[in-house]
Amino acid sequence: MGRQEGLVFPFDDLPHTAQSHELVGADHGDVPFSVILVHASPGAGPRLHRHPYPEVFIVESGRATFRLDEDEIVVEGGHVVVGPSNVPHGFTNTGTGELRLIAIHGAPAFDTEWLAGVDMAWASRRHR
Repeated sequence: MGRQEGLVFPFDDLPHTAQSHELVGADHGDVPFSVILVHASPGAGPRLHRHPYPEVFIVESGRATFRLDEDEIVVEGGHVVVGPSNVPHGFTNTGTGELRLIAIHGAPAFDTEWLAGVDMAWASRRHR
């Protein structure tokens, strides 16, 4: 693969669970952000948590109910949701099909404070 070796790889080469794949930027050189590719079934989603950096969610398809601090917002595919630094947040797939979204973390590694106990189904592999 030449110069691109280690920079291009299939999703399944990333750490993953049944609901998501994750790319930790620091594992791939000087990459200043981390990404979670979510493909969640109805009812699935991470418990309430927060990060010391912003998180941007790109909702590709499906429906999710996001909690941002005290607010709940229902979002369909085709929307972007911004979770500011230190704001408690979480989401649940409240649709009838698969929720596909990309969660972009503004840091080279995940730094998550779980507010209702660590959610092992959604915690980064570094918390396992």
